[in-house]
Order: sequence, then structure tokens, then C-alpha cells
Amino acid sequence: MFVDEVIIKVKAGKGGDGCTAFRREKFIPDGGPFGGNGGRGASIIFKTDLGLKTLLDLRYNKLIKAPKGANGSGKNKNGKSADDVVIKVPVGTTIKDMDTGLILADLTKKDDEVIVAKGGRGGRGNTAFATPSNPAPNFSEHGEEGEEKTLKIELRLLADVGFVGMPSVGKSTFLSKISASKPKIAEYHFTTLNPNLGVVKTLDGRVFVAADLPGLIKGASLGAGLGDKFLKHIERTRVIAHIIDMSGIEGDPLENYEIINKELKDFDEKLIKKPQIVIANKMDLDGAKENLKRFKEKYKVDVYETSAITNKGLDKVLLAIADELDKIKQEPLFNEDSFESHVLYKFKKEQPFTITKDNDIYVIKGKEVEKLFKMTKFTDEGAIRFAKKLRSMGIDDKLLEMGAKYGDKVQIMNLIFEFKE
Repeated sequence: MFVDEVIIKVKAGKGGDGCTAFRREKFIPDGGPFGGNGGRGASIIFKTDLGLKTLLDLRYNKLIKAPKGANGSGKNKNGKSADDVVIKVPVGTTIKDMDTGLILADLTKKDDEVIVAKGGRGGRGNTAFATPSNPAPNFSEHGEEGEEKTLKIELRLLADVGFVGMPSVGKSTFLSKISASKPKIAEYHFTTLNPNLGVVKTLDGRVFVAADLPGLIKGASLGAGLGDKFLKHIERTRVIAHIIDMSGIEGDPLENYEIINKELKDFDEKLIKKPQIVIANKMDLDGAKENLKRFKEKYKVDVYETSAITNKGLDKVLLAIADELDKIKQEPLFNEDSFESHVLYKFKKEQPFTITKDNDIYVIKGKEVEKLFKMTKFTDEGAIRFAKKLRSMGIDDKLLEMGAKYGDKVQIMNLIFEFKE
């Protein structure tokens, strides 16, 4: 089964918890801190595999969870980091973050890979918090939560040229004659339900990859027929080969030519701007010559006459396609603004927290605050350290600025506590 689009959830592994432990040695306060750090949680990585041609495996794997890191233990033993989870995908896979709408990666080469969800770092053991003023800290950290995302995974075939046209104009027959591909061929519409790829070699030895795409009909860009399900595969192609049944068996060739070009334009303006090779197929049938004459009178474009079933004219059109490909460089599918940036700009760092008032409770939100909350073990010393961290972030000053008084209720996630001096 050919699957070219799935939506999945990924959750990277949580970091292991740090350990609070002490050794028992003479003249060392409280025996000295002896707790190790937790291990890093597993990240989730997508990597291309040339042997894959579909996203079928992901269709039945809607949630991918990575293992957590091991907890730290006594005697300063750090927990083991979890092994990353590597998911194999076909070359040509695009990964989009559904929450931000940005592209995480466009994997177009062999062994391309990207971390789609980072594992959480391990929590620090109490040894890591030892200072001259506090040589025996009695607290440690929980591990950091791993990233959690909803992703849209799309496959856009890597082909140099894409064959487009109405159903039953001979696209599959054409591909079967010029390559070793064996697409399904039958005398009814929509025989081709999935894109087919074929490697083509011209008479002068040039090689390119061609894609036979399911037939389009009027309204395809809006979902009619097989809809826009396969139009996205044309986006990567450098040349469009527009095959027309010039015999008129499948409708007026001139009208069909306009319908297909309109659907390409309506789906994406960039498609109609791609170089287009017009192929008049089925020239061995009655009426083809007359229709071709009408076509050339109305449209001032070069037309290549072929009969795929009898192999007539195929070599000439393949050379023309190869000539056109030689002129065109492979352009990236997405511009830089489409991608998620992993660079933190010093002067554009987002506000670490927000405070709103809900009835009589001041509610504090923010990634940094919530991360600190989740990693804090609320022992006596842990709670004190947590309060100092909030103060250093400017939260106390902001609460006072908003009119909060000592003793008022403050909430972070599911914890409600009193605002104290």
C-alpha cells in the first residue's frame, strides 16, 4: 500500500532523576554528598532509507515514545543515557510541526537525518550542588521532560520529470515503454492509484527519473477525483511532461490541456511556471492529425508527436526532456523562512514567564518556570532553592508590581502556594 501522508505524535524520553545520597566518612559534613546525576532521555531521530518508498509503517504507529534515562544512584554513579530511537523514512520525506506550522526538515539525500524531538537532560544529583557555603546539599533534581510534538509527515517523490494529464491518456503505457517500471495498465479510468517511478536512459546515455502520476480531472486541486493527493509529488520535479490524448477519445484535447494547466496553477502557482514538455500521444488513431492541427493553431507551443503503444516518437521526446533538465538546477522545495530555526538570538529571547490573575489566585506560566517546577524535588532545601530561582527571574518583583501581597495565593501548574517574603 502506498502511503504518502501521516500525522503522528512523538514524545522523547524523560531524563533520569538525580540522586540525593551521602557517604559516611569522618570529618566530612553529613558524610559528604554522594548522589549521581540521571541519564539523558532518548531523542527521536528520523533518517532516510533508500529501500523505503512509502510511509506505511508510520500509518500504524501513531504514537512514538522514546525511553527515559536511568536514575542516578549513590556512590556518585550517574544513570545511563537511553539509546536514541531512529525511525527510517523514504528519501523525499518532509516533516512539519503541526503546532508551529514550520518545517523541521526536508530529507532529500541518502542517510539524511534530523532530531524531531530531543530527549530531556538528566537531573543533577546532590553532589553537583555542593558549594563552599553548602558543602552537603540535601536536594537533587528530577530529570527534564522530553520534547513532545505532533508532526505531519509527507512524502514527495524525488523525480526529475512528472507525467501529468487526464485519466487514460497513456501515461502509464508511456512510462512502461521508456523504463523498466511496470505500472498497472488497463482500459478504464484511474487505473493508476499510486505514483510510479522509472529510471529513463536516453539514446545519448543521459539518465533521469520519471514519475507517472494518477490522472487529474477538473477540480482536482480542490479534491475532485483523486484530488490533490498526488499533486504535491509534482512540486519536486524540474520538468512537467504534459501528455494529451490527441485522438480525442478522452475528450477534446484543447479543453483537456486547459483543464490540467488550470489545476496545476490552482494547486500552486509555481507548478505552472515549471518548464512543460507537451506530448501529443495516440497519434496512430483516427482524428489525431486533425486535432493536432487545431491544437497548434491555438497554442504556440512545441508539441512532440508520439504513439506510446507503437513506440513511435519516444526517443525524440526523451532527448527533449533531457535537454530541458540540463538547463535547470535542482531548487530546494522550501525557502528558509519555512523552516524552524534552532538558533536562539541573544536579543530576541522570549519572555520567560507571564502572570495573570484568576479570581484571587496569581497564575504563573512560562516554559522556563514550568521546566524548573517539573525538575524540582520539593524537599525543604529543594523548595528554598526553587523560591530563590523564581526571585532571581524577577517573578517576586512582578507580583508586587501587580498588587500582590504576602500571603496571597500563587499557582504554578498544579501547585498552589502562598506568596512569602
